[in-house]
Amino acid sequence: MTYSLQLYTVRKPLEEDLPGTIARVAELGFTHVEPYNFVATADALAAAFTEHGITAPSGHAPLLSADQDEIFAAAKKLGITTVIDPFIPADRWQTAEDVQKIAEGLNAAAKKGAEYGIRVGYHNHQWELESTINGTTALQYFETLLDPELILEVDTYWVSVGGANAVDLLTSLGERVKFIHIKDGPISTDTKAQLPAGQGQVPVWDVIEAAKSLEVGVVEFDDYAGDIFEGIAASLAFLNAGNINAGKA
Repeated sequence: MTYSLQLYTVRKPLEEDLPGTIARVAELGFTHVEPYNFVATADALAAAFTEHGITAPSGHAPLLSADQDEIFAAAKKLGITTVIDPFIPADRWQTAEDVQKIAEGLNAAAKKGAEYGIRVGYHNHQWELESTINGTTALQYFETLLDPELILEVDTYWVSVGGANAVDLLTSLGERVKFIHIKDGPISTDTKAQLPAGQGQVPVWDVIEAAKSLEVGVVEFDDYAGDIFEGIAASLAFLNAGNINAGKA
């Protein structure tokens, strides 16, 4: 199993000291990261990645509200092969027509991404599960509208906050899911209450097992009440221990 770190988790340290933060992430044992809004910092990130042996299989960028050519060019510079739109507001997930527009926009983005050799995906929050369209969740309806080459990165914590069963959802979405966000906590909108993997209410291993076509599990904290680097380290230790135990089995 390959694990990555969503760099939004360490956004404050990154703003203060980008090279030092990437160095610390590498020291914790991560060899993969998932940058966010990486166009402005692509040169600095590329240098830090090279220095510390880091690769970025995926990255987050606002594909439907920013210059796609700039995004894909920066992604190429960073070696990112999947660009994921991380956030489309709740008010755009309330009707079939609105969801169809989102799907059309991302299908078009995927065609442009293909010109750069880059795949396109989408990352959910809770509202795509809270909204129901044609008898199913907005996220599941959305998935039926996507071209075959698009992928989903399922944020398994926000799925649970949205009232869905993450294992059932991952099973229903099947091969479309290539990335998941791994986070834990009390399953609430209080991001400060999030916890290292294995310490909250998310059945982390059941979730990972349900994502049958998973390429990368991405560790993320939206926020954290303690020392964020300690939280990250605890998550990675839990995941690595599980991998070792699975290997023994």
